[in-house]
Amino acid sequence: MSRQVTPAVGDAAVAFLRRHTTARVALGRRGAALPTVAHLDLQEAHARARDAVHSTLDENALEAAVAPLGLPVHRVASAAPDRRTYLLRPDLGRRLAPGTTLPRAEGSVALVAGDGLCAIGVGRWAPPLLHALVPLLRRDGFTPGPVVIARQARVALGDAVGEALGAAAAIVLIGERPGLSATDSLGAYVTWEPRTGRLDSERNCISNIRADGLSPVEAAAKIAWLLAAARDLGATGTALKDDQPLGQRLARTGDGASVNNS
Repeated sequence: MSRQVTPAVGDAAVAFLRRHTTARVALGRRGAALPTVAHLDLQEAHARARDAVHSTLDENALEAAVAPLGLPVHRVASAAPDRRTYLLRPDLGRRLAPGTTLPRAEGSVALVAGDGLCAIGVGRWAPPLLHALVPLLRRDGFTPGPVVIARQARVALGDAVGEALGAAAAIVLIGERPGLSATDSLGAYVTWEPRTGRLDSERNCISNIRADGLSPVEAAAKIAWLLAAARDLGATGTALKDDQPLGQRLARTGDGASVNNS
């Protein structure tokens, strides 16, 4: 006869961990398997993650959300004609659809919002991140924009977009691969002098931007710091180390947040 096995850690320790993480801890077991409740919870989480991969970006809502920034907004698509092709052919998601043209924006910072592997995260977190980031870019002497909304996009599509625009840098905000605990996570990728053929090692990534991860305001401050450092260095990626001073922290206020260098 199987029996419920009590976790090795005490109830108080388990309660403490569960208050501070969305990870599944001390699930216990029933015989050689998980308890039924935990098993069903995992099945549901897996189904939600699969659904998130097939979520669709509401481009109209995203454009309306970023309109107050006053930046030009363009829409593009990758060479992947549909979601199934996108998932089976990652290489097509890294290239612009044939015939795509974009007006030049020499020396600007291209702001690319792509659906990626989880459009939910882009629709939810890209607007507040951009609203926090654009003022920081202007403060640091960069020319922000345009905002390019990309469909069936992989990270490297930002290289093609940045090259077409003549941008000095590209920031790609893209839906991250869903997990069992998060189906709305946003990733941000910073590339200096974007051009087709850039390697992943030539860009910096900030991940887990969501309610239970890194906030959009904190992510915006980190992106701004990396971009300023990239300008000084002339490169991103493995050449650019995150040496942001510990004293440079976010000061939260009732009206938002700002970077405090004190």
